[in-house]
This record gives sequence, structure tokens and C-alpha cells, in this order.
Amino acid sequence: MIMALLTSSSLPRGLKVLAAFAGALGKFLTLFNIQLCIGYLSIFFPNRFEREWKIVHTPQAAAESQGFTPYLQLPNYGLAPGRRANATFVILARNSDLAGTVQSIRDMEDRFNRHYQYPYVFLNDEPFDDKFKEHISMLTDAKVEFGVIPKEHWQQPDWVDEPTAEAWRDWLVGEGIIYGESVAYRNMCRFNSGFFFHHPLLQKYRWYWRIEPDVRFHCDLHEDPFVFMEDNNKTYGFTISLIEFPETIRTLWDTVREFTALYPEYVPYDNSLDFVSDDGGETFNMCHFWSNFEIADMDFWRGPAYTAFFQYLEVKGGFYYERWGDAPVHSIAAALFLPKDQIHFFDEIGYEHPPFTHCPKSGNNWKKGRCTCDPENNFDFNEGSCLDRWSMFMNGSIYAPPTLEPAPDAEAEAAAGVEVKEKAKENPVPVPLD
Repeated sequence: MIMALLTSSSLPRGLKVLAAFAGALGKFLTLFNIQLCIGYLSIFFPNRFEREWKIVHTPQAAAESQGFTPYLQLPNYGLAPGRRANATFVILARNSDLAGTVQSIRDMEDRFNRHYQYPYVFLNDEPFDDKFKEHISMLTDAKVEFGVIPKEHWQQPDWVDEPTAEAWRDWLVGEGIIYGESVAYRNMCRFNSGFFFHHPLLQKYRWYWRIEPDVRFHCDLHEDPFVFMEDNNKTYGFTISLIEFPETIRTLWDTVREFTALYPEYVPYDNSLDFVSDDGGETFNMCHFWSNFEIADMDFWRGPAYTAFFQYLEVKGGFYYERWGDAPVHSIAAALFLPKDQIHFFDEIGYEHPPFTHCPKSGNNWKKGRCTCDPENNFDFNEGSCLDRWSMFMNGSIYAPPTLEPAPDAEAEAAAGVEVKEKAKENPVPVPLD
């Protein structure tokens, strides 16, 4: 009615023009939402409409405009600035691990990855079902891929003498060793030791962060660990270090000594031998990095030193005749084949893999990370932890003269090692071609 009066022929021409403009503006506001209008106005009047733009687009500002502060306040809403490394998360899981995997990924997203969106690669010895894929994919905006492990990388090799392997499994059960009876656990240890980084889904990546089901990440991360590793010439990162069960690796260190005698060129002078040995290499003190958490450079595992090392271990059969774990295998390789400065302890990453927890204690890492763990309930310096030894080793208070060559009474073992070396060359570990 009002518009009709304003546009009647009795009105002056100036008012008719004003009425037409008002009508057009009304249609514009009808066709476009208020967000777009504010966006256009912000172009011409940036200072005037800056607050309105933030309220429309930023949940933090919208909440504050209503007079309250949200429970969760994080800097840099959306993606964090800066470059990304060529990196991924790697998760070995089964369909039955769904609930525990959801917990692990939810923690990782809340504490770190929602601001970085690094991709995830899930691996299984059988195809993941649709339920697993759907529940995992909805937890993140990052790329998620699901892969199947080739059978030759997972199953016990045919050349392993099963009656002998079974007898040793029974012996470990009698000794009360966890997973002593499990062939599946041995398959996993062998796969993580020598094959995961050859999987086709991982070939395009250099860095990885290993995640397992049922773990917790207790602290916010304000720095990208992958970029930190890349910028600071680090190769292997850990949070927990502990003692291995000696019954599971009875001959592993003898095999290591054989290998280093055959390949001394792979052992740099400034290695970490004194972390894993109390007597300059005569024996293994069982200290290792707990590999259910590791951030590392896959190019190291794919390189000549570790490739030769794993092949040498593989033909010995210790993954099945004993219970060689990927944790001592990775740890010994990192300690012997890397300069010590390329191994890094991540104090700021609060991590729990039951029954052990690492909770930050250095500086203000606990407060800065808004950690949910208790610094006093911390495995770091408890009995069974090797972190104290690592700290003393890195500050120079531990040193033993290196003796990493075969003992005088091991000439026969060394000769046998040459034979194993040739066998490894003749029967290389299978890796996918694509």
C-alpha cells in the first residue's frame, strides 16, 4: 500500500526514484542472505563491519557476542597457518577395533589434526567393512584411505619350521610371556618391522605418525611435529621408552652383532649404542622405544642400512622362533644406524597406551597443552622406564667404550653370518612393485 502511494503519478519525480531504489534494495535483501550483504559492505567499509563479519562466520566471536565465553577456546580457528610436511597417520586395526579406533582418532582430531588435516591410512589383513569406514570417515575432514595388507607381508612364511616355532611358543606360554602363544601378534611385529612402509598407500608419503586403537592423546599441540622433525634434521621420535622381555629376543642381539660386523659402514660414530647397551655393545640392556607411538621418516626404513638389516633378521626366523618385536627392532636400528641427534623425545605430547602414560613435565608443557593427564602419574621415571637413561645418555653422563664387534668366542657365528648374508641376497624380502 505504501509503495503504491509512493509510486503514484501524483508524486514528484525525485520521490519516485527513491521509491524505486527502496524496492530494489528490498528484493536484493530477499534474494541474498545477510552474510553476503555483510561481505559486500565489508569490502567498502572494512572497519565498520569487521565485528559483524566475525560474528557471522566465527563460532568463537558469535558466542562472545551473546555475552558468554565458550568452554573450548583455541587459537587459530580453522586450519593452522604454515606449510605441511609430506606425512600421514598410519593405523593398523581390525573391524573389531572400531570403538577403540574411534577414541584414538577423536583424540587426535581434537588435540591436533583438525587444524592440520593430515591424511589417515588404515591397514588391515582383511578388508574393512562399511561400518568401520563410515564411523571413521565422519570423524575428520582429512583424507582417509583404507588398505589391505598383502598376504606375503602378513602370514608366517612357508620356510619357517612350524613344529619348532610351536615348541618355542609353548615355552613362552610356560614362562608367562604376553602374546607368547600368538602367531597373529608375530605377524604384526614382522609386518611393522619390515613391510608397512612398502604398502602402496604409503609410497607417496615420507613421514608417518603411528596410532593404535585405545590410546589417548592428552594435550593440545601448538607445533606441527612433522614439520619440526623435517626442520631440525630428526628421523625418529618417541614418547615412552621401557625394558623389553628378554625371553622374547634371546638371540636378537647376537644377530645384531653379526650384522654390524658384516656391515660396519652402516654404523655412524656418533650413534646411540650406549643407550641400548651398558657395556659398549657386549650385551643388550633391553631398553627400547615403545613403537606403538612413533613419528619417523619412512625413507630411513626404506634406505639401504635398514633394508639390509631387516633382511638379515628375516632369514634368521626370530620373528616366529622367538617373538622379536618391532619395538626392539626399530629401536636398535635407530640407535645404531642414526646419529644420536636425529632421535627426538617429544615431551610435549601427552600419550597413554595402557598401562603406561607419558605426561609432560618439562617447563610449562603441561599447562600450555591443557593436558588431561596427571604429571605425578607418569611412567617416565618409574621402575621399568628407560627415559632416565636416555636423558643421561644425551647429556653425556653415560659412556662406555664401544665394543660392537663379534666376541672372541664367536668366530663360528660370524662365519655363519656370512652364509646368512649370502642367503639374504639370494632371497630378498618381497616388496610390492607399485
